[in-house]
Formats: sequence, C-alpha cells, structure tokens
Amino acid sequence: MSTFEWIVCCRCKENFGMDRATYGTLKKSGATFHCPFGHPQHFTAGKTEEQKLREQLEEERRQRQRAEQAVARQADWRREAEERAKHERARANGYKGHATRITKRAKAGVCPCCNRSFQQLARHMAAKHPQFTPLEVEPA
Repeated sequence: MSTFEWIVCCRCKENFGMDRATYGTLKKSGATFHCPFGHPQHFTAGKTEEQKLREQLEEERRQRQRAEQAVARQADWRREAEERAKHERARANGYKGHATRITKRAKAGVCPCCNRSFQQLARHMAAKHPQFTPLEVEPA
C-alpha cells in the first residue's frame, strides 16, 4: 500500500493524489504532469528543502572554518608580538647594562674612548660630582 501526496491543480483548484515516489521524481525533475481533468502543470525548478539544508550546512562549515582561521591568525599575531616585546626588553636591558658600565668606568677615571685611566678624571668626578652614581637597572 503506497501513500499519497495531495496536490491542488493550479487551474481548476481540484485536489488529487499522487503516490510519493512519483511525486518525488516529478519534484526533482520538474517534468510536466496533468491533473485528472487534463490541465498541464509542473513543479518549479527551485531548490528542494534538502538542497537548502545542505547549502546552509556548507555555509555554516565555511563560517566555522573562517572563524577558526581568524583565531589561529590572532594567536600567531599575539605570539609574534610577545616575541618582539621580549626581544625589545632584552635589547633595552643590554643598553642599560652598557650605560651602567660606561658610567662606572667614567667614575673610576677611565676614558670611555681610549680606555686610559686618568688621575685627574677620577679626582674631578670625586670632587665635583660626588652625587654621580651608576644608573639603577630596573627589573624587567
């Protein structure tokens, strides 16, 4: 025993039944069929509900993939920014260390250019600049 789909004729508005297999075939193909009174008609070639759902599912998958790629890109950017910041902190600490070494050498009377020790420079630093102390290196 087969089940029927009930259809209304687009011309005479008469109800008639069609078995599900035939209905499905005609719906997919868009072929012409006739009502019991001979009026020709056909299903429009629009998308079926199944096709619409498949397209919606594919679109959702594409959106999810784009979102995952965006998250991965953001993670990469963050990691690169953290690496650059770490590099710049190390570089700044190197400059502070270099400045501290030069300051200590100058206070001890060593010329920063020729590395010669001068008695007068040491006396001058002690007499005229007693408040001069090496720079404090801030913790990173």
